[in-house]
Amino acid sequence: MNENQFISALTIGPRVRKSPFFDATLAAGVKSFTVYNHMYLPTSYGDPLQEYWAMVEGVTLWDVSCERQIEVSGSDAIEFTQLLTPRDVASCPVGRCRYVVFTDHDGGVINDAIMLRLEETRFWLSPGDGDVLLWAQGVAARSGMDVKLTEPDVSPLQLQGPLAPKVARKLFGDVAVEMGYYHLHELELNGIPLVLSRTGWSGELGYEIYLRDGSRGTELWDLVMAAGEEFGIKPACPSAMRTIEGGILSYASDITREDTPFTIGMERLLDLNKSQEYIGKAALQQIAKEGTPRRLVGIEIDGDPISGNDRFWDVFENQDKVGHLTRCAWSPRLERNIGLVNLPTELAEAGTALKVQTLDDLRDGIVVALPWFKSITKIPDDL
Repeated sequence: MNENQFISALTIGPRVRKSPFFDATLAAGVKSFTVYNHMYLPTSYGDPLQEYWAMVEGVTLWDVSCERQIEVSGSDAIEFTQLLTPRDVASCPVGRCRYVVFTDHDGGVINDAIMLRLEETRFWLSPGDGDVLLWAQGVAARSGMDVKLTEPDVSPLQLQGPLAPKVARKLFGDVAVEMGYYHLHELELNGIPLVLSRTGWSGELGYEIYLRDGSRGTELWDLVMAAGEEFGIKPACPSAMRTIEGGILSYASDITREDTPFTIGMERLLDLNKSQEYIGKAALQQIAKEGTPRRLVGIEIDGDPISGNDRFWDVFENQDKVGHLTRCAWSPRLERNIGLVNLPTELAEAGTALKVQTLDDLRDGIVVALPWFKSITKIPDDL
């Protein structure tokens, strides 16, 4: 029997932080939470399939305050941010965002993040699950640089789905549909200070709305829901089904410290030979020369629908264990089980036949290229 069948509730207490939208999500009917970055993250409003279809056909609003921001400022802010990531962040103009990875001295991935450049020497880092602020403060303490690292009063919502631009334009005006992908704007809504960015974790059109006054969380939530009512907006949560379909990775599941950016297909985020020093530079340059021994790829799994996995599942070629499945789900659009598997590079080619040990049985699977659905980034001209 699955151990999750014995878990009926998550105890709520002061040790784990509530988001500014916590009360609003309760009023909206949230049914379950998990703990992410020491905060409560909504995981279901009762019907994940309904949330999925609302996300791919309509518009949804998510509380993702657990994306706890790290503000980097000071005269050495650019140099310090360059030290944290192999990507050349100096090439990012003010008012733009970049997707970045942070690596350790062996090239292992510390975390991935959206980086927002608000000013010449002021950045926000929006990471996945993990104590990135503590790590960065440790790096700063030994760097000798003039840099300040803080967690600002910033709490993001995600507005995601093909109708998200309609809601955003109703809230913020034409700037919401004229701004480019991975662009940001500082603005206000009814006097509430915000940052609006064309980013998200759904693979659909979308925005992140960064609240800059935690006392006004319910007010902001209600304003967005009211603006979206005519478009059928639904409260929702990050969707495993949709992110796996899009090859959108989750830190601590699909990405671990054992993986390098080459393992997880993020070579595009590496400016390996940038002149500035960065943590893991020698290791990553060596891997680039020698090749990566493992890769994360897609897999399709035979059989009845699988709702997900509560741990890594073993993957076999013939009778030899060769890797593990990180996440899986039933895809409603593909009408098949899909997942992500970490394999030796020589087995990561599309068409490779494997077996996956699920919770109940050993199933046939076949390697496929990622993603099943590409991310949608361009707002239609006639929206």
